[in-house]
Amino acid sequence: MFWRKSPGSLSPARRQNKEREIKETKTTINFVTFPLPHSTPEQQLLKPSEWSYCDYFWADKKDPQGTTTVSGFEVLLQKQLKGKQMQKEMAEFIRERIKIEEEYAKNLSKLSQIPLAAQEEGTLGEAWAQLKKSLADEAEVHLKFSSKLQSEVEKPLLTFRGDNFKKDMKKYDHHIADLRKQLVSRYAAVEKARKALADRQKDLEVKTQQLEIKLSNKTEEDIKKARRKSTQAGDDLMRCVDLYNQAQSKWFEEMVTTSLELERLEVERVEMIQQHLRQYTTLRRETDMFNQSTLEPVDQLLQSVDPAKDRELWVREHKTGDLRPVDMDI
Repeated sequence: MFWRKSPGSLSPARRQNKEREIKETKTTINFVTFPLPHSTPEQQLLKPSEWSYCDYFWADKKDPQGTTTVSGFEVLLQKQLKGKQMQKEMAEFIRERIKIEEEYAKNLSKLSQIPLAAQEEGTLGEAWAQLKKSLADEAEVHLKFSSKLQSEVEKPLLTFRGDNFKKDMKKYDHHIADLRKQLVSRYAAVEKARKALADRQKDLEVKTQQLEIKLSNKTEEDIKKARRKSTQAGDDLMRCVDLYNQAQSKWFEEMVTTSLELERLEVERVEMIQQHLRQYTTLRRETDMFNQSTLEPVDQLLQSVDPAKDRELWVREHKTGDLRPVDMDI
């Protein structure tokens, strides 16, 4: 085992140098200790080249209004909650798209039943009747499209991660917040112990100086007692620093674990939405294909429209006589 010298047993000069060295390489911001830039070799990212959550959200930041401080973990949680809201709004958008399809199908079906030009005859009449029928077929296509949108796109967007999701996020929030509060408490204990050590060392220095210049009748036993108290204060400080470092280490580990879980959840959310928006485009293409198929019989009949044949059919049905007038005899 290596014996670690107590801060209380260091000489004032060495103690000041030690504190200066520490202050020059590290800084504590909102009770979290960070290395100062350029004071140590550059830290390696935990997941290089991945832009992972676990590498970029250690510090706190000001909110947009600049009035309060938001922790890096809160930023990650806000991203999750915003993602849930975006997912909900996408579902609302698809719902509006469904309404448009349903209304369009209703109007197509209604239009197909209007008896306009119903008395058209012949091959043109057949083509016209098929065109009107195609509207009813197209209406059915759009109804099926709206139904599939509801079941295969809107519903999955609405039901993905239900009410328990926000509860889970609150659990993460409370867990990390509790660890951060413990870190604050440990830091306060360190500062208290640091002040106590400074007071003990100052008392020791004063008594030592008084003894040297014989301004006091303090005995060497008093000096030893003051030195023991100073050493004890140094030991207390080391213990508090150890407890602080343990608390910070625990917070660090949980931050890494939880931020990676939030990262996984975000990837899962994005891939889910991607999957169902792709399904939207697939259904849309199918709708176009089915709509095209409703027009094929119309195209075939339009190609068969024959003015001469229509004229023959009409004449056969409506002719009034084929004997032509002749000149009158005298």
